[in-house]
Amino acid sequence: MRISCPHCGERDVGEFAYYGDATKVRPDGVSELEVFLDYVYPRDNPAGPHRELWYHLGGCRAWIVVNRDTRTHEILGVEAARKERKAAPQGAGAGRP
Repeated sequence: MRISCPHCGERDVGEFAYYGDATKVRPDGVSELEVFLDYVYPRDNPAGPHRELWYHLGGCRAWIVVNRDTRTHEILGVEAARKERKAAPQGAGAGRP
């Protein structure tokens, strides 16, 4: 399988580490313990198109989201996990992330 990294181009899957379901949303820090445990442990095993979180360990070390069909391993799309920020106008928000 080959994954097209948005930063490095097409690479062998061996350069990447799979980190799981990209559709899960981490609960806020004030949620009940049960909410956090439900976020960490139960996982679905979908058959078909699925959004997955991958890390480009052997390349640019960026997090990416891979849209992949789990039945055929066909890559349907790849995007950066973190969207690029637009540059702030001169003098606006200088020094802040």
